[in-house]
Amino acid sequence: MKLDNQTIDKTWTLFLDRDGVINERIVGSYVKHTEEFIFLPGVPDTIAGFSQIFGRIIVVTNQQGIGKGYMTECNLSEVHDYMRKQIESAGGKFDAILHAPQLAVENSSFRKPEPGMGLQAKELFPEIDFAKSIMVGDSDSDIAFGKNLGMITVRIGKEKDAIEKSDYYCDKLADCIKLFKL
Repeated sequence: MKLDNQTIDKTWTLFLDRDGVINERIVGSYVKHTEEFIFLPGVPDTIAGFSQIFGRIIVVTNQQGIGKGYMTECNLSEVHDYMRKQIESAGGKFDAILHAPQLAVENSSFRKPEPGMGLQAKELFPEIDFAKSIMVGDSDSDIAFGKNLGMITVRIGKEKDAIEKSDYYCDKLADCIKLFKL
């Protein structure tokens, strides 16, 4: 399986959701501490591979556990520092890790599916071209976020569970490498 008529190179940006894509999702709760952060199988090595292909890799994650008071910005920063160090140890990189702490009921422009985190990424890296960007996520809001910004979308997980249809599907993040390599 390959992206149709696309040559992915260092001019492209990869956007990744976190929970359920990079790490195990805690159903009904939030990853609040590094001890609760568990990489999904093969993810550090996969991101190392992506780092050889894409010019930028940006994590975009809704984290309303902060807005609900279950964790603090400091807790989240510790989790993200841990995640970044593990990825770097495997030879990968994240250019930015962006998050939206707002509650879903706040209708914030930063929470996916709204485009705020993508626009924030473009402010940080003006060379980002959303037409040469890929959003990989496991939820309808991830896919809608990518589509709202004109990105190619890849859903991790089961197609049959999707309301918002993505351009491509992969069972897990490691399977996406086949889409992006020549």
